[in-house]
Amino acid sequence: MMRFNVENMTCGGCAKSVTKALMSVDPKARIETDPSKREVRVDSGAEESAFLAVLSEAGYPARIA
Repeated sequence: MMRFNVENMTCGGCAKSVTKALMSVDPKARIETDPSKREVRVDSGAEESAFLAVLSEAGYPARIA
């Protein structure tokens, strides 16, 4: 399980955008978002770097938690 801090994910709409971006890397990933903590948890076999890149491209730069 990967954990990312996404500082500008502040609401449910942001969480949907983050989820959509992450699903573009791995459509079968299990994704849990928590806008109040600005945290995303991803269960996937894909590389962390791919998720970090796609989040940055979507306007939600993240760092590994």
